Amino acid sequence: MTTLSNRLEKNWRNIIGSDFDYAAMEQFLQGEEDGGRPFYPDREEIFNALNLTPFERVKVVIIGQDPYHGPGQAHGLCFSVRKGMRIPPSLGNIYNEIDDEYRPVEIERHGDLTGWAEQGVLLLNATLTVREGIPRSHEGKGWEKFTDAVIRAVNKKPGPVVFMLWGRRAQEKRALIDKKHKVLEASHPSGFSAHRGYFRDGDGEIHSFRGCGHFKKANDYLEKHELKPIDWHEI
Repeated sequence: MTTLSNRLEKNWRNIIGSDFDYAAMEQFLQGEEDGGRPFYPDREEIFNALNLTPFERVKVVIIGQDPYHGPGQAHGLCFSVRKGMRIPPSLGNIYNEIDDEYRPVEIERHGDLTGWAEQGVLLLNATLTVREGIPRSHEGKGWEKFTDAVIRAVNKKPGPVVFMLWGRRAQEKRALIDKKHKVLEASHPSGFSAHRGYFRDGDGEIHSFRGCGHFKKANDYLEKHELKPIDWHEI
């Protein structure tokens, strides 16, 4: 069986270096399996966010909480689900916000955000696995150290990066990000939080997720720095 560390693309593995104990995490996940406790996503997809978005191409970072905990949903990209799965409320609110900021699309949408990842959007959950049916069940098991190392590495990139921090779990990563980057904050896009809770973003504005304008703000920032904007309708 391929080891956990070898499932991560080599360049990312070298960039993160020794800041993470892959063997300890692999032991924990094996214990979950041995105890009859299924987890998501599949082992082969745990590092999809990084493997689909090479370090040198990262322009935008969206930080989620943890993977979807239902069968067949999670595939390693935050807020994303496999094609054919029902679009979750959080992603539905994300799409609605994009439609409010840009012209709505007239095609039937799916929930797979691979198209964003391939454009340079790092879709990173703070915790990369979750036990079936139990949200946040793998918090505090070591993944936070890994994702902190990823954010610190991206923070050191010489070029500008946009960080989108939605909700408290994502905003806990704010201290790892320098002021040279663009940081946009809002409430979480979940059905419960999208219209509630107000956060001050990098422009000093205060708002909930719905109406935050983050997708246009991100592209305006990228274009200002002569970087290709993200086509948020390309999924």
